[in-house]
Amino acid sequence: MNTIENRYQNIISWFELHNPTAESELIYKTPYELIVAVVLSAQCTDKRVNIITPPFFEKFPDINSLAQSTVADVFEMIKSCSYPNNKSKHLLGLAKMVVEKFKGVVPNDVELLQELPGVGRKTANVIVSVLYNQPAMAVDTHVFRVSARLGLTIKAKTPLDAEKQLVKHIPKHLIARAHHWLILHGRYVCKARKPLCSECGLKDCCVYFQNTK
Repeated sequence: MNTIENRYQNIISWFELHNPTAESELIYKTPYELIVAVVLSAQCTDKRVNIITPPFFEKFPDINSLAQSTVADVFEMIKSCSYPNNKSKHLLGLAKMVVEKFKGVVPNDVELLQELPGVGRKTANVIVSVLYNQPAMAVDTHVFRVSARLGLTIKAKTPLDAEKQLVKHIPKHLIARAHHWLILHGRYVCKARKPLCSECGLKDCCVYFQNTK
C-alpha cells in the first residue's frame, strides 16, 4: 500500500471515529428548499442562509410559488445575503426551469442540474450527494483548502482537479459524508487564515502542519 493510500485510510478512519454522522448545516425539508438554500449559500455562511430561509419559504412554500414571483419579490426576501441581485435572478430562473422543463421535480443528475441558472458543478454535486446519496464530491473553498493541506490532493489547480483526486481514493459509500467532513473541518478547525493546528486531531498526518514545524 502506497503513501497516499495510507494517508487516505488514516484520515478517513479518524473522521469516521470523531464525526460519524457529518451532514449539511443548512436547514431544509424538501429538495426545493435544499436547492434554494445551496444557491443562497454561495459565498455566504450557512448561519446567514438559515436566518433567511424560514421567512423565504413562508412566502414561497414550493417551487411553483417561487416560479410565479418576481425578481423584486425574491430580492426583498434575500437582500441580507451576499450578491442578492444575481441570486434573485438565478432563483427565479431556476424555479421557472424546474417547473417548465422538469415538471416541478429537482433533477437527480449533475449535468441536468447545471442547466439551471445559478447552479454550477459544486452546487449540483451537493444536490445529488445530499438529496440522492450519490457518490459526488462537491469542492468548495473549504474542501479545496483542507484536502490540499492534509495531502489528500496533490498540486490540484482547480476544484475539478481536487474532485477527481478525492473520488479516486475515497470509497464510494463514504464520498457523500467525506464532503461534509472536509467542509466542517475547514469551517471550524482548518481555517483559512488561522488554522487551529494545536486543536486538530489530524496534525500528525497533515502535510501543512509538518511543513510549518
